[in-house]
Amino acid sequence: MGVRGRALLAVATASLLLASCTGIDARLDDGNGSAASSATGRLAFIAERDGNDEIYLVRPDGTGLLRVTNDPAGDVGPAWSPDGSRLAFSSNRDGDPEIYVMNADGTELEQLTDDPGVDALPAWSPDGSRIAFSSNREGMADIYLIGVDGTGLERITVHPADEFGPDWSPDGTRIAFDRYLGGTNFEIISVAIDGSDEQQLTHTPAGDLAPAWSPDGSSIAFFSDRDGDFEVYTMAPDGSDVMPLTDSPEDDVLPAWSPDGAHIAFVSTRDGNNEVYVMDADGSNLFRVTQDFASDAEPAWSGN
Repeated sequence: MGVRGRALLAVATASLLLASCTGIDARLDDGNGSAASSATGRLAFIAERDGNDEIYLVRPDGTGLLRVTNDPAGDVGPAWSPDGSRLAFSSNRDGDPEIYVMNADGTELEQLTDDPGVDALPAWSPDGSRIAFSSNREGMADIYLIGVDGTGLERITVHPADEFGPDWSPDGTRIAFDRYLGGTNFEIISVAIDGSDEQQLTHTPAGDLAPAWSPDGSSIAFFSDRDGDFEVYTMAPDGSDVMPLTDSPEDDVLPAWSPDGAHIAFVSTRDGNNEVYVMDADGSNLFRVTQDFASDAEPAWSGN
């Protein structure tokens, strides 16, 4: 499946749950590597290397590859806790997609949700106490919050359209997400964490997807096909000042900020299949983090 199809399915939740590692030759793609040497922390990503998706960790220079899940089911949508000690993700290992949490090394797995619907695309709150996620447990896909101990489930959106892919503002007061309006039209919405004060941030007939708040709260990265193919963009939190960061004939999708706000990871097919790339936050100094014949996607970045 191409990156466009995977990206839409990932954001649209229902087919999120599509991987074991036989080896990876991660390397710089181009340039002198200056951006790679300055990027720190760890990237979690999913890889479809042995027929189903598993979660891996890698340094942003491509070293230190570690597989942290190993299950016949699909494990997808990794999201770091603020302190970098744990990961939330979605898996259908119990028959339907649920939210799980585990230590960053894959130990101490806990199932957080238990519902016959699709629970997916978790996002950890900045204070580490709650996880936002998408679920269609009440019909349409909506945004929910739940405590990291599995208590305090709360639905914060109620709309006659499917809503996916929540991301918290750094101050923990708002959540941005995607709303599907039919055809190929997805728009990015922002609400207060109690579901009030809704603001529509994008207004195009195209797909505007996967909002990711910058660590300082001044910018939201997303991807869009408003110019014919998917590219990574940034905008102000009110939807103004839209700026393209990538410009490739292939699709560039699923941006994720580094914790210091200096870099953005994303997924691209520009070298033939889905790989994880990192660039400076202004779109310069592009380099490739992963290199494998299988699909590598859905990067998430921790400072540890």
